[in-house]
Amino acid sequence: MKNPLTPISFLARSAFVYGDKVAVVEGDRRFTYRELEQRVHRLASALRKLGVRPGDRVAVLAPNSTLALETHFALPLLGAVLVMLNTRLQAKELDWILGHCQAKLVLADPQLAGLLDAKIRPVITEYEQLIASGDLPFTDAPEVDEDGLLAINYTSGTTGFPKGVMFSYRGAYLNALGELMEYGLRESSVYLWTLPLFHCNGWCFSWAVTAAGGRHVLLRSPQPDVVAETIQSESVTHLCGAPVVIGGLTHYTSTRGIRFQHGLRIVTAGAPPSPAVLRGAEEMGAEIFHCYGLTETYGPMTLCAWRGEWNTLPSQERSQLKARQGVPYIIAGTDVRLVDEEMNDIPRDGATMGEIVMRGNNVMIGYYGNPEATEQAFRGGWFHSGDYAVMHPDGYLEIRDRKKDIIISGGENISSVEVEKVIYEHPAVLEAAVIGIPDDHWGEVPKAFVTLKSDGSVLPQDIINFCRERIAHFKCPKNVEFGPLPKTATGKIRKNELRDKEWAGRDKRVN
Repeated sequence: MKNPLTPISFLARSAFVYGDKVAVVEGDRRFTYRELEQRVHRLASALRKLGVRPGDRVAVLAPNSTLALETHFALPLLGAVLVMLNTRLQAKELDWILGHCQAKLVLADPQLAGLLDAKIRPVITEYEQLIASGDLPFTDAPEVDEDGLLAINYTSGTTGFPKGVMFSYRGAYLNALGELMEYGLRESSVYLWTLPLFHCNGWCFSWAVTAAGGRHVLLRSPQPDVVAETIQSESVTHLCGAPVVIGGLTHYTSTRGIRFQHGLRIVTAGAPPSPAVLRGAEEMGAEIFHCYGLTETYGPMTLCAWRGEWNTLPSQERSQLKARQGVPYIIAGTDVRLVDEEMNDIPRDGATMGEIVMRGNNVMIGYYGNPEATEQAFRGGWFHSGDYAVMHPDGYLEIRDRKKDIIISGGENISSVEVEKVIYEHPAVLEAAVIGIPDDHWGEVPKAFVTLKSDGSVLPQDIINFCRERIAHFKCPKNVEFGPLPKTATGKIRKNELRDKEWAGRDKRVN
């Protein structure tokens, strides 16, 4: 008789094998794997006493903390559905999500509880008291259906209301194993939580690090100075983050001459990182892994699997190769394609763009309470990402743009990502975003929004000239605006906000 696949088993095994090993570090507090398992069982017991039953949705509003991490095991153990809430949402947005998923109760960090309306549903803020009220061991765990609903993760909702992405026990288990295998997690690994645990359940590293028997180091606020200090003091071996997060860290270390000596692996995803950011990571002593995925694929699903023969290439060429999104995870097999509008595979010529579609073990069950959106997303039997990429002759894919981010200027398609990569090469640039803005003659033209590393004498025309020396002139920004860029809670630049400001009062193009 086979056992169902569930990430709960990761904690049980690590508590058995590595019981006396430190599992969690949060400030001055440290818990062993045996203590972590006991806390998880007490939490499950305490929630059962409060009336939480299998299938009930329980929401969590917390920064990276023991609360955020331990609920990833206690709620599945209880058979309840975990709903991690984005800590940067407004009260109205949180209330909509809680109403949509019909949350039974909310576990909240005291500093964030003011965003919630306790008159509508119970909000628990005394987390340690809650754990203390539970019993050991918790023996009322229901039988696991590996295809059942483990978690609901709500998308950012940049267009309309957010959608609730449904994760299964099986999908979470397998994607966690994928993270473990692809990035070399092991018992000696020390993982620093710079990525929010509410983002795709921490890309499933919440379960992957535990499966390896590694150490979780929790940071409530991952500022570059704190991150750099913690990497050194805790001998951190792994961390994840969006390119803008990695860019901030590389800028901080480069200006202070910091180079990590003990071996650091960084996994980055989100907007494609520029070769300049990738080189910066190498210069501070980090090995960087570039991956690609969505909330709908449990986080990362492809990565730029490195080949030994590339190590002898010049730095610039290595960085260009690492900027690719690569090939599917081991657990995904070959279930990733690039297709045209008729679902035909596009040529592997590094130039023809197609939409990324995928299927398999690490693709969501569907959208919670939204069968219409689910049917549309899975048309043709494959999940449609909305991301457009090219396929190189070696089979490695490279994202060109989100469909909505492609700039159509005078009938020519311009990849905003391609232009951004060039801008990032300018030594004064820290962050960049390129969008299409209205133009009476061309329909729309590129505009760049740039954050500089420091105040200086760089002018908009300097950025434009820099681009004109490196790419076709029609692709170059016609305008450049300096200043901070709006971002999501996970560090992604909100191009939709930039677009809305530029297109206010104008008819927007339809892609």
